[in-house]
Amino acid sequence: MVIGGGIQGTLDDLGTPLVDVTFVVVDLETTGGSPAESAITEIGAVKVRGGEQIGEFATLVDPGGPIPPFITVLTGITQQMVTAAPAIGAVLPAFLEFARGCVLVAHNAPFDMGFLRAACAAEGRAWPAFPVVDTADLARRVLTRDEVPNCKLATLARFFRTATEPCHRALADARATVDVLHGLIERLGAFGVRSLEELKTFAKAPTPEQRRKRHLADGLPSAPGVYVFEDARGEILYVGKSTDLRSRVRSYFTASETRRRVREMIGIAERVRPIICATGLEAEVRELRLIAMHKPRYNRRSRFPERAIWLKLTSEPFPRLSVVRECRDDVAYLGPFSSARVAEEARAALHEAVPLRQCTQRLTLRLIERGRARTCALAELGRCGSPCDGREPIEAYERHTALARAVMEGDARPVVAALQTRIDRLAVELRYEEAAEQRDRLAAFVRAAARCQRLSALSGCAELVAARPGFGGGWELAVVRHGRLAGSGVVPPDARTAVAVRAHVDAVIATAETVAPTAGPAGTASVEEMECVLRWLESPGARLVELDGTWSCPVHGAEGMRERIQRAYANPGV
Repeated sequence: MVIGGGIQGTLDDLGTPLVDVTFVVVDLETTGGSPAESAITEIGAVKVRGGEQIGEFATLVDPGGPIPPFITVLTGITQQMVTAAPAIGAVLPAFLEFARGCVLVAHNAPFDMGFLRAACAAEGRAWPAFPVVDTADLARRVLTRDEVPNCKLATLARFFRTATEPCHRALADARATVDVLHGLIERLGAFGVRSLEELKTFAKAPTPEQRRKRHLADGLPSAPGVYVFEDARGEILYVGKSTDLRSRVRSYFTASETRRRVREMIGIAERVRPIICATGLEAEVRELRLIAMHKPRYNRRSRFPERAIWLKLTSEPFPRLSVVRECRDDVAYLGPFSSARVAEEARAALHEAVPLRQCTQRLTLRLIERGRARTCALAELGRCGSPCDGREPIEAYERHTALARAVMEGDARPVVAALQTRIDRLAVELRYEEAAEQRDRLAAFVRAAARCQRLSALSGCAELVAARPGFGGGWELAVVRHGRLAGSGVVPPDARTAVAVRAHVDAVIATAETVAPTAGPAGTASVEEMECVLRWLESPGARLVELDGTWSCPVHGAEGMRERIQRAYANPGV
């Protein structure tokens, strides 16, 4: 058929046939996993077209710094091997020229492309607009779990029987990736992929399983709430929240959802159960509670709130600081902490200001009077109140205990002053690494104390009623009792008089959950729930409607010192 003197092309003429595409398969070895902190030690690349190799590029690179021992063990690249190698500034132009006009291919491409982009930025070069193909991502879409247990390069090399075995050396891994790429392209033929454009589109397309399960989003409301993915037996697989349930759940069945665990979950799911909520805050809190209760296997966060770590002033004749996982209503607490290591740093900061004993023996007055208490070196160094040896009167240790309790409950000044004095002294002596360690201890204490004081203030309120402007007009309402979201609702936009608004507020209060106070600063709710509530209360436009209790932070508490800590990390010289 002739049109305007030309010949109409066939469908095969659309796009660039894969047989005519020149691919440069590249692999890097580096000193670590982050382009911001690590450097390239080796570049290996293979240029192929139409299934035939047409060139190779390989060179070691001087990273400009030490190679960590575990990297040497992994790759076999030693410091001596890169000593005479060219720097990245000399290697980069040659590699970019080798790859010019080609499609870059890498296994876990974001890693390799991240380092190459960072190298270009460091050398003041613009990154060329290379098309990029990720063989790991393609393998996840083309191969099934029955064929390969994972999509690591070594696994795929065995599956496709590559001529070269990957060994964490750049050129060998690039050669293996070439065979993997050819194997995947062969598989893609069954999906009708013949051109580069179809290959790029296929990499972004939803999986067949996602397309097959689209009907699970049918009938869901466009309202705020929680969605629960369940399998055929009713087991909860995943819990999420959204201000628009229908829109959010539908996104799980599109190309925008690329998380491997979530795609695996979609393959198992047989239904989606919606839980409509009055407000976004209620949806966020319900999500946290459901995750903590059912611990769905495909949720990563918030599954174990009971594992929170606290620093406790023990309740015994001669108290000490102990790292625990449970709060009781008998002593002072600090936390929660993200890890035991951070808790230990905060404990060390407290010991810098308060000479509490650090031994774990059960110390009683009777044991001391009989001279049977064990002593330690800290007493000799003056780092402990040492009630065990009777050097100080019992009343002196009681004063130490009272100071520790005051510091943990509201007055952070003694710890800040003690640590700052030591940091200044170490800095004057040019012992900067030790000063940084003390800074980290101070930061761990201040952040935990500020967090704990905020939580304690909220959990101490018997009832707090607040309102925030709604997105569609009107107001969102929240009733918080002892830190727990007890009820929520909305005041519709058509409620314009004070009487009408008050009627809605009273209705939400009357139907709110009854909450009794419990032990510890976390109150009756999880720490994450209380922090959700606090973020909502501190959002723009939020207003306090009613308050039964005192909602405030201590005047000399740690909250006012957090900005100072942030400045110290942003500018160590401050």
